[in-house]
Amino acid sequence: MRKIGIVLAVLVCSMLTHAGDYAYLVFTNTVGSKTALPVANLTMTVNGAQLDVTNAEGTVHFTLTDLAAMQFSTDGESLPEGIENVLNADAPLTVYSVNGMSLGTFNSLVQAVQQLDKGTYVMVQNGKSQKLIVK
Repeated sequence: MRKIGIVLAVLVCSMLTHAGDYAYLVFTNTVGSKTALPVANLTMTVNGAQLDVTNAEGTVHFTLTDLAAMQFSTDGESLPEGIENVLNADAPLTVYSVNGMSLGTFNSLVQAVQQLDKGTYVMVQNGKSQKLIVK
């Protein structure tokens, strides 16, 4: 459960770096249902297996295992269409486990993928980060 909290914190922090242009945070559950909440004065707290999201309108509770995605939206309905690759696949990068432990620096994305076990990782290159899933 602690790992979920850490991953959630990393995701939220990375999303907040570009959140200024967005008025809503949209939560999507595993069955596709969406809940849009205004981001003004928004706070999120992990309470056991639950995410409590509070803003001026009140508090909404989400079960962490039922959440599939959190995305910013300008109008509460339209969502980004994809994830922009921010890393150069042919340049050196550092790979971290989801709990923040450095797993090493690799000469390229291909080298990293060849040497890593199946799992989820965070790649960092030139101050930018991106999630990597090795299958």
